[in-house]
Amino acid sequence: MPNALKLLVVVLLFAQCVPAQTVGPEGSAKAVVLQKNEGELRTRRPREIASPSSDFMLKIGPKTNGSKHLLLFTEKVLPGRVIPRHKHHGEDEILLIQTGSAHVWLGDNEYDAQPGALVFIPAETWISLKNTGTENISLVAIWNEPGFEEMLRCGSVPKGHVAPPLSREGVKECYHHGDAELEAVPTSADKKP
Repeated sequence: MPNALKLLVVVLLFAQCVPAQTVGPEGSAKAVVLQKNEGELRTRRPREIASPSSDFMLKIGPKTNGSKHLLLFTEKVLPGRVIPRHKHHGEDEILLIQTGSAHVWLGDNEYDAQPGALVFIPAETWISLKNTGTENISLVAIWNEPGFEEMLRCGSVPKGHVAPPLSREGVKECYHHGDAELEAVPTSADKKP
């Protein structure tokens, strides 16, 4: 096969593997079409505070496509796992539960959420979620401002990299970098006899 034809085949194969992107004006976000398994796959660092899953995928944000106004990620929340109680100081959030079922603590209220449920969390509202079913929750999370990306990056590494452990204080510091607050949960050492 001639070299030019080989090069054409390689270019066509490569084009099939790259997410569709349209570059906008200098300094603006790139328009993208991402398939289900496309994005930046990251692994949470081991920690004392329970995590809803070990892996998640950043899809839209300042460092993934240059978005200045949105952050979107997806993850699978395993049965019995919990998103710890926290709040975002300057960002509204939407959770879309695609599969699975959850119990949601939202402000002073509690709800059960089934597949297809949407949870709207205004800024400064405490939120926690627990997978109460027997299957994984397929979750999409969207924020109107991308500041929480800093928390997600602080508490994770790219998939396949060594993930150094994160202390309880380290987790709180990561939340602070993401303009969010993790509820203080007393440890057994904090409890008085």
